[in-house]
Amino acid sequence: MKQYLDMCRDILENGSKKDDRTNTGTISIFGYQSRYNLEEGFPLLTTKKVFIKGIIHELLWFIKGDTNIKYLVDNNVRIWNEWPYEIFKKSADYNGESLEEFVKKIKEDDAFAKKHGDLGPVYGKQWRNFGGVDQIEKLINDIKTNPTSRRLIISAWNPSEVSNMALPPCHAFMQFYVNDGKLSLQLYQRSADVFLGVPFNIASYSLFLMMVAQVTGLKPYEFVHTTGDTHIYLNHLDQIILQLSRETKKLPKMEINPEVKSIFDFKYEDFKLKDYDPHPAIRGVVAV
Repeated sequence: MKQYLDMCRDILENGSKKDDRTNTGTISIFGYQSRYNLEEGFPLLTTKKVFIKGIIHELLWFIKGDTNIKYLVDNNVRIWNEWPYEIFKKSADYNGESLEEFVKKIKEDDAFAKKHGDLGPVYGKQWRNFGGVDQIEKLINDIKTNPTSRRLIISAWNPSEVSNMALPPCHAFMQFYVNDGKLSLQLYQRSADVFLGVPFNIASYSLFLMMVAQVTGLKPYEFVHTTGDTHIYLNHLDQIILQLSRETKKLPKMEINPEVKSIFDFKYEDFKLKDYDPHPAIRGVVAV
């Protein structure tokens, strides 16, 4: 994952200090692109251990069209907990519960989860119902029937619904490209949290590329990651510097159950990560 470390160095060397919505502060550059050839291995960071279970469950959650964190909480995936919690704290039902107590209620109380666990019309809703269009279903059909199309697109950015989302889509727009029996995917990400978010995003969209390739009879080739405001939060500088001091290791392999023929039939058990030997995990606080 030299590409990732090159991006980190570029931001540290050429970025500008910038205020942000969370009041944490960042070092930021605008407009960056990295390319990951999946024929060389699965692009999961080796300079720190990445939570692959969370990546898989979140992606399956998107594909289902789900927007409530209960599925994630039930599978011990915590990556979305802070956003509904911040909304809950402003509600009349809030009685000083900690984040941990809030998550416990989501897990144990279905009525509470239904009321306070939903994020609004975020990614999954847009992927499966953008103004009445199931974009995933349409994408799969278009790749199969018109692979040379330049309209193989899924958008999560819906201006009419952005204000109702707990967090407007950061990874907002993707385009697929078919050539010589191989499938590539380019993602445009408007806002890229380089320490916490970007490693997830690279692996998630690379895995989505592999899944779409399998169900359309193609070979996964290249994930192209284009980012807008590409930033390191000021409270993540030590973590980034630590990663830059570590040697990269050989990329792992991701194996997918070849029996799955529909994008909607994948389960967590259908994925097996092999030969992953990363450096130890590095903790960092999410900016909400």
